[in-house]
Amino acid sequence: MIKYSRGFTVIEIVFVTVVLAIASIFFFIQKQNIAVVAQDNTNKTAINAMYYGLEEVFYPANGYYPAAISSDNLKSVDPDLFKDSDGNAINTAGSAYNYSPTNCTDGKCKSYTLKTTLQREDDYVKTSRNN
Repeated sequence: MIKYSRGFTVIEIVFVTVVLAIASIFFFIQKQNIAVVAQDNTNKTAINAMYYGLEEVFYPANGYYPAAISSDNLKSVDPDLFKDSDGNAINTAGSAYNYSPTNCTDGKCKSYTLKTTLQREDDYVKTSRNN
């Protein structure tokens, strides 16, 4: 008589369980890393859009930089980009975005600094081309 065994041994089940556990740990770590990198890239994109709106549209048309930026004076920039991922508007408490104008007279400024806080890198900073 030939005896056939059916099913898995305990060792095989434990081995597969351990492999799946390790794979799931790596998956969740990578998922978190991907989410953080994506958020940092979104922040950089928003700052770049504001920067090019100031440099390529606003400054050539007006000859100065504004004392504050928003979708009202930077119409070339998507209004959603003035809010960070938490919904905080630029220059408000807790916002990841900061616009700091300098050398201002009557709301007309000669230079500025745009900055965003990133999670995986140093702060991302853009400064005015024209001083």
